[in-house]
Amino acid sequence: MTIPVIASFLKAYPDKEIVFVSRDFAAGLVEPFDQIKFFLFEPSSKHRGIKGLWRLFCDLRTHFGSFDCVLDLHNVLRTKILTLLFRIKGIPVYKINKGRSEKKALTRKSNKVFKPLKSTFERYQDVFLKAGMHFSINGFNGSHVFIRDGIALPHSGFNSPRPKIGVAPFAGHPWKAWPEKYVKELIVQLANKGYSVFLFGGKGKEQEKLEEWSQLAGNVYCLAGVLSLQEELTAMSLLDVMVSMDSANMHLARLVNTKVVSLWGATHPYAGFYGYEMPESWAVQIDLDCRPCSVFGNKSCHRGDFACMNGITISMVLNKIDSIIQRMEKP
Repeated sequence: MTIPVIASFLKAYPDKEIVFVSRDFAAGLVEPFDQIKFFLFEPSSKHRGIKGLWRLFCDLRTHFGSFDCVLDLHNVLRTKILTLLFRIKGIPVYKINKGRSEKKALTRKSNKVFKPLKSTFERYQDVFLKAGMHFSINGFNGSHVFIRDGIALPHSGFNSPRPKIGVAPFAGHPWKAWPEKYVKELIVQLANKGYSVFLFGGKGKEQEKLEEWSQLAGNVYCLAGVLSLQEELTAMSLLDVMVSMDSANMHLARLVNTKVVSLWGATHPYAGFYGYEMPESWAVQIDLDCRPCSVFGNKSCHRGDFACMNGITISMVLNKIDSIIQRMEKP
């Protein structure tokens, strides 16, 4: 979710350079930007604990010298310690306001304050604004950044004239995922309607499940565990619609301007993690007094029946996909 904001900043300030400190998964997302230098954070080894954060601080200064400012887009204990070290050296530090009290009010069981909160994109932008850097975050389309000619993708389905639907059924927490029985039936019905279906997920158990599900019907292809990040983004850019949970795949698809039908259970778009420039109508969710019960979907269902996801029907998802496809086909 930082990418549209950082890309917009770099466009407005072409003379600036960013040192982006993160884990290894993020390297491929910033690699296409010439103004970004990626520095690997290794929390389980060399940067572990207080001594490791001191080493990270020293490594950054050794590799890059002084900094004009430090922008903390995470605001957790580790970054608080790291940015304190920069403050001691006289470097200005600006931190994200995560709106924790607002999110707590949105997700509590009783006296819930149910209203849309500032998006995380806007919260990231606010950190730059605090540092005196003003720019718009509207209109970013990463297709020209991430998609390059000559990338070959597996499966002949990408060459088919059929509409192409991606399905990314997994999420970081089970309370954000649609039950598997519904996902499998959705895959079958999409294939029966004449769509080519591409399954997205990670290596290991997710890949094993998706390879099994790809046998449920014809024109279903498993892409889990076989693509690099750039290949995955290229594949997503070729889709007509991506179906995802409240997960990273929603955000990856939006980086390349793909339309996303997203399913929401324990979490809610109001918490600020909705995909970049996604119309509200693309979300599939049901109204329940208990929703949302969590910001990140990491709390078990206190009702015990997981009604928020079990209440989403296959027809609700199919109708949403069909409506988007139909609008695309109109002259």
